[in-house]
Amino acid sequence: MEQLAIFGGTPVREQPLGYGKQWIEEDDIQAVAEVLRNGDLTCGPMIAAAEQKLCEVTGARYAVVVSNGTAALHLAAMAAGFGEGDEVIVSPITFAASANCVLYCGARPVFADIDPETYNIDPAAIEKLVTPRTRGIVAVDYTGQAVRHREIGEICRRHGLVFIEDAAHAIGTRYCGQPVGSLADMTCFSFHPVKTVTSGEGGAVTTNDRQTYRRLLRLRAHGITRSREEMVHPTDALWYNEQVELGFNYRMTDIQAALLISQLGKLDRFAARRKEIVAKYDAALAEIPEVVLQREIPESDTVRHLYILRLRPERLLCDRRQFFDALRAENIYSQVHYLPVYWHSYYEKLGYGKGLCPNAEKLYEEIMSLPLFYGLTDGDVDDVIAAVKKVAVHYRR
Repeated sequence: MEQLAIFGGTPVREQPLGYGKQWIEEDDIQAVAEVLRNGDLTCGPMIAAAEQKLCEVTGARYAVVVSNGTAALHLAAMAAGFGEGDEVIVSPITFAASANCVLYCGARPVFADIDPETYNIDPAAIEKLVTPRTRGIVAVDYTGQAVRHREIGEICRRHGLVFIEDAAHAIGTRYCGQPVGSLADMTCFSFHPVKTVTSGEGGAVTTNDRQTYRRLLRLRAHGITRSREEMVHPTDALWYNEQVELGFNYRMTDIQAALLISQLGKLDRFAARRKEIVAKYDAALAEIPEVVLQREIPESDTVRHLYILRLRPERLLCDRRQFFDALRAENIYSQVHYLPVYWHSYYEKLGYGKGLCPNAEKLYEEIMSLPLFYGLTDGDVDDVIAAVKKVAVHYRR
């Protein structure tokens, strides 16, 4: 048996390999430089151009770009009308922003358990939690796999709920042949550097409803409008604008928008490479009895943001922390996505306790994210596989 690096053996690779990283090319740099030369750094033509490009990619009628994915979720929750006394059903396995956006509006997040095989929110669990106070659902495309739109959409129609899709992981994914972004009432995206495409920071909300679109535009810019039809005191004075509600400064800059447009032009290429890497991982890791692979529903043509390795504790002589640390010593820097949201200390103070979502809690104890990004070489992928096999064999029960 080959000695693990954590116990003094030779690491699988010399240089550390992180779980995610952007891929920037010369044309991306030139796109940003052009904006800097032209002088419209914000509120300029790149914003509308980026929104049009997103509509083309997602199939949505309208897109509103914003400063980050959290801002997108916040504005979507506000546009949905969530407020004091309302309940909104959310997934526990996600970044905290998916639930925080509900709290921002004064409503209460209610956590529905996940499907233990796909790791996405379980429609059957959602159904059990609907009450007269329920106003909406924030369903997360965890790892990039589309949620069960058909079932969740039916629940929303039956109970009159707003369906917000948190697609921060899922740009490029399709559900039954339709792009994510055109299916829910509102869909929120993130363009953080570890995502499939990036604008540095940045996010967007897409929708097919014009009234929702108009409100998202106002909320993005302090609740201020230049549209006479939205004003309480309309005038034809060219200088006049009016704050008609309380909004925020969640604008994206033209610098970011130019980078986003350039990156979206490469989405098909980025997506194809991610799928290649996932296929290599699946083929190799399926042969390791100490781990389990995430199941994908047939309706989802997934562009993965994350590749999840799930351990089988009953087959290992180590826990997740020991496996994680051993991989790191081999210079494979994995990560864990995510702590169940209601396990965060802030949510504990709000009265949420452990045991709410048993499937999600069990999943958290057993998972880690392996490196997955466009710039991975086949050699890098082979190193990850070799490291996982090396650690699994060492700790094999």
